[in-house]
Amino acid sequence: MNEKELLYLLILQKAKGIGPINAKKLITHLGSAEAIFKEKKNLIEKINGIGTNIIKDLFNSEKLKNAEKEYDYILSNNIKYHSFLDTNYPEKLKHCIDSPILLFYDGTIHFKKQPIISIVGTRKMTSYGRSFIEKLIDEIKDYNPIIVSGFAYGVDITAHKTAFENRLQTIAVMANGLEKMYPKTHKKYAHKVLENGGFYTEHWHDEEPLREYFLKRNRIIAGLSEATIIIESASRGGSLVTASIANSYDRDVFAVPGRTTDSYSQGCNTLIRTNRAALLNSAQDLVYLLNWDQKKTKKKQIQRQLFVDLKGDEKTIYEYLLKNGKTLLDQISLACKIPIYKISGILVNLELQGLVRPLPGKLFEVI
Repeated sequence: MNEKELLYLLILQKAKGIGPINAKKLITHLGSAEAIFKEKKNLIEKINGIGTNIIKDLFNSEKLKNAEKEYDYILSNNIKYHSFLDTNYPEKLKHCIDSPILLFYDGTIHFKKQPIISIVGTRKMTSYGRSFIEKLIDEIKDYNPIIVSGFAYGVDITAHKTAFENRLQTIAVMANGLEKMYPKTHKKYAHKVLENGGFYTEHWHDEEPLREYFLKRNRIIAGLSEATIIIESASRGGSLVTASIANSYDRDVFAVPGRTTDSYSQGCNTLIRTNRAALLNSAQDLVYLLNWDQKKTKKKQIQRQLFVDLKGDEKTIYEYLLKNGKTLLDQISLACKIPIYKISGILVNLELQGLVRPLPGKLFEVI
């Protein structure tokens, strides 16, 4: 991307009413961000979703001045950035319709076909949540995953710290500019994040964290990852928004269950009960449902047992797969009317009996 294109992307990024979806639509329609500002205004207005008010703000001279200041700052301070059209823009995020048109970053972030997971949850984490995160990351470290979170109090910072303590790459997604640190008490961890990954943000260098920015940040956290894990959450909270966004992107969502009387397990329990998240009891559940073992090494051939007497849900699932062939986990759950959190254990048992095998993409079939 040429440097001049960056200036026009900055203007697009801040224009009211545009947003990443309309910005991408305009760029796709006219060929580049620069071409938008060379086109006749009356022709741009005719593009679906673009109107007079948007055009007025887009060509506002004050917006141009602000964009030029940021443009100069980026070039003079060697700020690193990705355009959504760049080949090195994070691949999974690129597939999200509302991903940022510009993403600024700092650190040593690199993607080498590693699994990427997000770990999010309450800022008022319990000792149960902390120990679960530490045990989970310790048990999956051999798969070399990248750990993504939001650098906030509680679950987020615990996920980052545990990642770099296990020498894993970690990415902190910020709701503010790279020149700001929020919360300020986490500044002491910044150098570790930079050494073992880095920071991502869609905000200009000196932007303060606003309330609405945190919700926007959540889509980046969900979009970067193949799966999002909710450790602890009250009945309402930002982590539930992240789970909802991940579901909308058709990404895997996991939730750690808790006692019905625990306020910071209410959100997780609801996600599991309403089939918006798979139940996560251990690292084994994650590895199995994401097929990491198949990606890492060829599994040992399991001898199929003949004349196995199946009963109950095992029989229902086996007969369904026998009749329908390769089927997605979610579809098995719907067709057999069995919650996903129960199906996981049943499929493991069927696999150990040599009757069923997992395939990439959460597919299963009869052997």
